[in-house]
Amino acid sequence: MKKTYKITSSEGLHARPTTLLVTAVTPFASEVTMTYKDKTVNLKSIMGVMALGVASGSVVDISAEGPDAKELLDKVTEVIISNGIGEEC
Repeated sequence: MKKTYKITSSEGLHARPTTLLVTAVTPFASEVTMTYKDKTVNLKSIMGVMALGVASGSVVDISAEGPDAKELLDKVTEVIISNGIGEEC
């Protein structure tokens, strides 16, 4: 499963929103990745996500595979929207 998001927070994916996302997805059993500019990292890795350097206005894909992939992506959408990080495309 995959969803696409536009990052709208003025600082992009800096430490605070990255921590919120990683913390939200860590309890899930499914594998989850974020892809930006042809680079893919594990969304459960704060350093991996920070290394992407996602700026405001950027579009990212988040993919999940596993037994709870749908619930995981629903949680990602909730965290991104409710914390003003971005919007679903």
